Amino acid sequence: VQLVESGGGLVQAGGSLRLSCAASGFNIDYYALGWFRDIPGKEREAVSCISSSDGNTYYADSVKGRFTISTENAKDTVYLQMNSLKPEDTAVYYCAAKNSLATMSTSGYDYWGQGTQVTVSS
Repeated sequence: VQLVESGGGLVQAGGSLRLSCAASGFNIDYYALGWFRDIPGKEREAVSCISSSDGNTYYADSVKGRFTISTENAKDTVYLQMNSLKPEDTAVYYCAAKNSLATMSTSGYDYWGQGTQVTVSS
């Protein structure tokens, strides 16, 4: 089982990035998938999550209206489209998966990717 993130990088404030997370070793159809981030000096926080089975999505207040989570089940891939990026979005972003309901908490997620750095310059 593996999750591999890609798409991070350096972008100016107001710009956009799309993160991808490719899953292997399991079928995401029956999994909840989440994006989380580590900001220096803070605990890991949930950014967004989605239930692949019914498409329900959840977002942190800080990213609502700017970020969009989606899946491409045929490719076992989850995306995070990030628009109107702010310097405070700078973090290492991780995707995670669990075989249960989607929750905006790190608890219960069984599989984690290695992370991808997103840096937003002002």
